[in-house]
Amino acid sequence: MRDENQSSVLDIFLLGVSSHQEQEDFFILFLFIYPITLIGNLLIILAIHSDIRLHNPMYFLLANLSFVDIFFSSVTIPKALANHLLGTRAISFGGCLTQMYFMIALANTDSYILAAMAYDRAVAITRPLHYTTIMSPRTCVLLVIGSWVVGNANAFPHTRLTASLSYCGNQEVANFYCDIASLLKLSCSDTHFNVKVMYLGVGVFSVPLLCIIISYVQVFSTVLRVPSTKGVLKAFSTCGSHLTVVSLYYGTVMGMYFRPLTSYSLKDAVITVMYITVTPMLNPFIYTLRNRVMKAALEKLFSKRTSSHPI
Repeated sequence: MRDENQSSVLDIFLLGVSSHQEQEDFFILFLFIYPITLIGNLLIILAIHSDIRLHNPMYFLLANLSFVDIFFSSVTIPKALANHLLGTRAISFGGCLTQMYFMIALANTDSYILAAMAYDRAVAITRPLHYTTIMSPRTCVLLVIGSWVVGNANAFPHTRLTASLSYCGNQEVANFYCDIASLLKLSCSDTHFNVKVMYLGVGVFSVPLLCIIISYVQVFSTVLRVPSTKGVLKAFSTCGSHLTVVSLYYGTVMGMYFRPLTSYSLKDAVITVMYITVTPMLNPFIYTLRNRVMKAALEKLFSKRTSSHPI
């Protein structure tokens, strides 16, 4: 009971980066990136919703990825901006746990939706005649719901176990937000079981990466048997954007979490910025710049808005 009361009044201090100049630089960076992330991903969702040509499984999954990315960025960046403006680094223990829960849940949901997108491309290329049957609207909805269920199911036990630990007074987190690894380092309790569960969670998070690899092995083996060079290039162009996003996303995640707990430090803030801000911001650009249909849908969306609000 005493530990629970102690935790309820505990303040966590988010150090971010060390020097004042670096804090100012990151504040400007967040202030620049966050609106672009929101607007870019919202435009993707609106464009897909408004253009009937984009009402298919690939773009349905992309819209859901953008939806998750909006929330993913909103879990951490607004608090970091508010703390800087208010001249504080504090976050309540409850707020810290809430941040951690949604970070884990949304990161897992993101990864499973990316796996669903890889599966969609694999079916489209390896079994084109059965594509509409396999990737039916019901299947797409189930894939998205399943992603959310797994994400939240993976986040809950970590949050519950972390909340049950004892913490000794005010503590400092060497990051912009509360993550499970940082909180485990702060605890006075024995965290061996928590660490084991954390690595089990990493395993759950890694399952989509395995699915993505299997999907693209099937894609490449099919594509390389295509005699037409034009057909090969077309197939690769439909997968290029997704592979770029997967590489960027899992590359930053591995740099952050696929290593011993004791090695986390303040220097990891740069990797964190890539993970929670830059990747969600770049997704709309990656999926739009090389996609003529998406470009046309965005142009159509802007033309509709302009015609409905004439000067």
